[in-house]
Amino acid sequence: MLSVVGIILVFAIVFGVFAAHGGDLQPIFHAAPAETIIILGSAIAAMVAGNSMPVVKATFGGFGKILAGPKFKKQDYLDVIFLVSKMMKLLKAEGAVALESHVENPDASALFAEYPRILKDHALVHLITDNIRLLVVSSPAPKADSIEDIMNLSIKTHHHDALIPADNLAMLAGSLPALGIVACVLGVVKTMGSIDQPPAVLGALIGGALVGTFLGVLLAYGVVEPLGNRLKQIINDEGQIYHVVKQILVGSLNGHPIPVVIEAARVAISHENQPSFSEVFDGLRGK
Repeated sequence: MLSVVGIILVFAIVFGVFAAHGGDLQPIFHAAPAETIIILGSAIAAMVAGNSMPVVKATFGGFGKILAGPKFKKQDYLDVIFLVSKMMKLLKAEGAVALESHVENPDASALFAEYPRILKDHALVHLITDNIRLLVVSSPAPKADSIEDIMNLSIKTHHHDALIPADNLAMLAGSLPALGIVACVLGVVKTMGSIDQPPAVLGALIGGALVGTFLGVLLAYGVVEPLGNRLKQIINDEGQIYHVVKQILVGSLNGHPIPVVIEAARVAISHENQPSFSEVFDGLRGK
């Protein structure tokens, strides 16, 4: 929501200050609809041409993510710490076979059922279950370093895919000023066709053409680029929870003391959502 407020302020400042200093907004408002359709329409069409349909859908879906903000809150980080810690405790107490039913069918797992919000995130559930499944099906059990390498690759791949919509918005922002020039040139071509008109008419036509350049730059640096940057921040923020899973799983397999394992996971969370030491350990004692 803060992003919407920021965009509104951008337009209010640009047009408000212009009008306050005697600028006439009417020519801008007259030319803006057609110029905006040319600039945004061609930019979006070019983006569609350069991407698959799933990527296009994900890019437009990114605007919803910008409005909603990061989906993981402090309680989600606590939940994933509790869940993976319980699974590692069960592994240590009863062996890998005890985890088989939980990783093969997490929807029917009593462990996962305690954390319904975690269960809804398929990527997060797969990261947990796929790597624990390796402990179940491998003989001898894989070393912690091998599991860590696989998790690093999995997280890197997921993060790369998740960032594609943000990269698309950055590319869209980069194309808007150039397409604004295209719209401006078309306006100049239109003006040259009316070169025999009086100065007042020519002035209005040239002003309308320049609106294209103005809108291309404004939309690029005042709207799309900030939104793309915000989307990237959100995606990076959400990616922290996957590192929390990795720290607990790998640290446990390395045989590190539980407090060290949990603290390594806790400090991988940004301060905005990072639970306190006591919140984590009091919660673990209650589990």
